[in-house]
Amino acid sequence: MSQITSLFATRLYHAPLSAHDPKVDPDELEASCYAIAEDDEAGQAWCEEQGFPGYTSYASLADLPRRFPIFGDVVKALDAHVAAFARDLAFDLGDKALKLDSIWINILPEGGIHTGHIHPHSVISGTTYVALPEGTSALKLEDPRLAMMMAAPPRLKDAPADLQTFHYARPSVGDVLLWESWLRHEVPMNMSEDDRLSVSFNYGWE
Repeated sequence: MSQITSLFATRLYHAPLSAHDPKVDPDELEASCYAIAEDDEAGQAWCEEQGFPGYTSYASLADLPRRFPIFGDVVKALDAHVAAFARDLAFDLGDKALKLDSIWINILPEGGIHTGHIHPHSVISGTTYVALPEGTSALKLEDPRLAMMMAAPPRLKDAPADLQTFHYARPSVGDVLLWESWLRHEVPMNMSEDDRLSVSFNYGWE
């Protein structure tokens, strides 16, 4: 009798941010994101120079948790989620730990996209979702073996999720998604008239 085994799993962690304390008020977090974006002239200038749609604090504010108490609460909750994901991944961290390396705001307007990318020099990356208006983009995740598939035929449209070439994760406001930082991902074009707000982050092994 034949036997088929699934090997080399790619994990995606999905949970409500509020599953771990402290609880974060999504309305307060949204208001804080907009207030920061409005005052961050350096971030606005970087986005304009780079042709970046909307706003990101990625290149301008490296200390959100120290500047704004609500981001300190976000990080405390994220620490617990990342620890849970690390256990699921069976990481042997030795005498080091996974620690927050960077955290930033993303405000993606109508027509904005985040093209495919990975997060080098990190172990775990993720996003918590602040505003997801109807019609906004899912998170598109790419099979990391795609470049090595060469002559492989396409998958059937109804293939199981773990055999699809791309996976579209559709979180809700207040959810957090985590993945290993080598996993290529993107945000397709925002087709909603309203902004898509999220807070992204990286954890390194220190």
